[in-house]
Amino acid sequence: MSARTIGIGLISVGWMGRAHSRAYRNVNEHYPELAVRPELVAAADLVESNRADAVDVLGYRRSVADFREVLADPEVDAVSICAPNFLHHEMALAAAAAGKPFWIEKPMGRGLAESDAIARAAAKAGVVTAVGFNYRNPPAVAKARELIASGRLGRVTNVRVSFLADYSSSPDGALMWRFIRDQAGSGVYGDLLSHGFDLATYLVGPIREVSAAQDTYITERPSLTGTAIGHNATATGEPGPVENEDYAAVLARFENGALGVFEASRIAVGPRAEYVVEVYGTEGSLRWDFQRLNELRLAIRGDRDYGYTTLHAQPGDGDFARFQPGGGTSMGFDDLKTIEAERFLRSIAEGVQHGPSVADGRAAAAIADAAERSGRLREWVAVD
Repeated sequence: MSARTIGIGLISVGWMGRAHSRAYRNVNEHYPELAVRPELVAAADLVESNRADAVDVLGYRRSVADFREVLADPEVDAVSICAPNFLHHEMALAAAAAGKPFWIEKPMGRGLAESDAIARAAAKAGVVTAVGFNYRNPPAVAKARELIASGRLGRVTNVRVSFLADYSSSPDGALMWRFIRDQAGSGVYGDLLSHGFDLATYLVGPIREVSAAQDTYITERPSLTGTAIGHNATATGEPGPVENEDYAAVLARFENGALGVFEASRIAVGPRAEYVVEVYGTEGSLRWDFQRLNELRLAIRGDRDYGYTTLHAQPGDGDFARFQPGGGTSMGFDDLKTIEAERFLRSIAEGVQHGPSVADGRAAAAIADAAERSGRLREWVAVD
């Protein structure tokens, strides 16, 4: 039986939009049995050079300025929403109203209210969705989840999640939309800890309540002139205020009784993208770091040589064999997005959710919302 073709529309041709496009192009090579074949049909971006790249570099048939034209295109069956946070709500609701399955980057909205509205609209429309929680996808994380679920670590007692990045560590970094509350919502809660909260929930279970603190340490940045792709750009314009948090620290209680410690920084000097999750149990513990995404550190009490052993991802761990033939050969970030694309397309083909959906995006937003409120109130806050 020949595979069904799914026409893909892209909204915003920035760094992440390009990553989505590569994932669509690569997915059938790694998943040849997939019952669908994505075809890059139309891309929307306000910047003329990005529209040209969409056709000439990424391979879309056409490009437009208005995202609504992509949603109205009869050849577009599903869309990727990769625009800045402040545009997600309008675009996701429009995609749901058009009956188009959509893959949206996190955080879905500028806070819990917008994320909740997106999740409800998708549920009402009955469309398949995906959220960019790509740190679920490393084979080493799949191995960690398997070890935790099997009881190898015993009863989970505590979790530590640390997402430390340096992308905004320079005070000369431009005052981009990420630093403006009306455009980004929160700072590291949405940009980094949404990943951390989702990853901890994926591995250990739901979080019941949180106690948090947050602050801004680079309080002014020079305004940006022109455009930028990515997380930051150097600028020399007039200084303006940073309106959301640079750093956050969170204590959490999981529903299963475990305790969690979370922290995130976008101004760390030293760590580049040190995204770490540690899970401790009565019989052992494990540690994973994105900077060494193909490795899992594991310690089991009672082993002859007690201490951490490094397990290298290998065939049999998650989707590793889809990308590499043997342990020790590395996968990378783009491979994680290809796995995401496969989950999204398979969900469309089968009408069953195979990856994180907007409901998971809403769940992460609820934890972030509770943490941000806790930081303001200086008390424990229950997660909605």
